[in-house]
Amino acid sequence: MIDVSQQISSVRRAVGARTLEAGEARVVTIARTYAAELDDVWDACTNAERIPRWFLPITGELRPGGTYQLEGNAGGTIERCDPPKGFAATWEFAGAVSWIELKLSSTPEGTLFQLDHIAPVSEHWEKYGPAATGVGWDMMIMGLTLHLTSGAAIDPEESMAWQTSDEGKDFVAQSSEQWYEADVASGEDKALARKRADATFAFYTGAPEA
Repeated sequence: MIDVSQQISSVRRAVGARTLEAGEARVVTIARTYAAELDDVWDACTNAERIPRWFLPITGELRPGGTYQLEGNAGGTIERCDPPKGFAATWEFAGAVSWIELKLSSTPEGTLFQLDHIAPVSEHWEKYGPAATGVGWDMMIMGLTLHLTSGAAIDPEESMAWQTSDEGKDFVAQSSEQWYEADVASGEDKALARKRADATFAFYTGAPEA
């Protein structure tokens, strides 16, 4: 059993904006403090042997200028790396290119993990908003939390089964709601933010869209 509400409430979420050479972009930020040493969190996030234990199998050269590929998901190029403080990389999936920036810092409680996902404004964003990537990152954060807490590895089959369970759907519902709140806090119209969050919940769970 996973304490869904505790997992959701332990995460900070925000939505911002950034101007890129290609035009306007949105920044989806997710952060959590872990009761773990900075070097341990860094290793969990960058060690190709540990990443599959909480996220997805990964291949490539995990160094500046190297490329990576997450099994069944995104790939890209590592643009910069500053161990153990963070890295930046492209996030390329389904023909679209966005960027991720990981920042780690020591705190009295342990290590602050912050991930920024920078995506150009597109039809996908207009339909789904921040929850489209935010729900996935919430699941990633949960996987990292379980790994850092127990050291155990995720069973892919069990993970997929959990996502379609009532508990998994509750997780998606609560995550979508929190991203709705972050969307509104960024200045977005409430009706549009609600429509986006509901569309994301329907996408992840197979529920009919309103």
